[in-house]
Amino acid sequence: MSNPLISIIIPTHNRPDLLPRAVESALAQTIDDFEVIVVDDASTEPVQLPEHPRLRLIRLDQSHGGAGARNVGTEAAKGRWITYLDDDDRLLPHMAATSLEALSQTQLPTPVGVISGLEIVNTEGQVISTRLPPPARPRGAHFALEALEPGCSYNTKQTLVVEREIILQIGGWDKSFRSRVHSELFLRLNPVCSLLGVPIVTYQLYNHQSDRVSRNLVLRQESFQRLVSKHKSLFQAHPRMFAKFVIDHAQRSYQMGQTGAAIAAVLQAMQIEPIYTVKRVTRPFRRQLQQQDDSL
Repeated sequence: MSNPLISIIIPTHNRPDLLPRAVESALAQTIDDFEVIVVDDASTEPVQLPEHPRLRLIRLDQSHGGAGARNVGTEAAKGRWITYLDDDDRLLPHMAATSLEALSQTQLPTPVGVISGLEIVNTEGQVISTRLPPPARPRGAHFALEALEPGCSYNTKQTLVVEREIILQIGGWDKSFRSRVHSELFLRLNPVCSLLGVPIVTYQLYNHQSDRVSRNLVLRQESFQRLVSKHKSLFQAHPRMFAKFVIDHAQRSYQMGQTGAAIAAVLQAMQIEPIYTVKRVTRPFRRQLQQQDDSL
């Protein structure tokens, strides 16, 4: 297609068993005016996909990493709008239509990107949980560092639909990050682009046990420190949410067996916002005591 309305970019690396599912979901969109770009980030065995008039395959001989592969796809995209699909996830058929319709009706300051809801599904396809985005973050706000509305989640960033030129203008995805690439991008995106949240699920995040960057213990810690260092002034300007971010990292580190990193993160949060940190750390004990009182 010469000038599609939207380009769906799928970076992939060594996921031959999962990639076809993602590609099929992208090609199943209910609109007609779109293209799908698969960026093969130097997979050991080159990606093989059935030919399709809406599908393009770009093979990289040397790995660029997830962020770098997204940049390659962004540069190659012909659509005004772009979105990104992880190779182990899938889009629901109405994803593009829902997002573009919302963009056509918004009154937020331009430029505007849109995010929508996502489901986490297990290997049997059962929905484990659902996340819905905040309703709006006008241009000039700082996504994930603003107070969050009840029932909403910032962890819906994978659903972003935004103008290609905006991503290029902010320098694309930061290739120095291997983990937390979405969090880093949004901290640069929201100051120059309004973000509209749509409470409709359009994306399914697949909870599987195969290798994934988010489970790499070394990369998780490196990327956390790199993110805080790069955007230090932004984090410091939002101490409550900064402390929450660090405590959330501590909790996840502990769950993954990184006890030392978890303790270090709690101590860091104590320096940022001590009262909030104490409340968060002691919350499980307070809940247990309340349950014991209720049973008496």
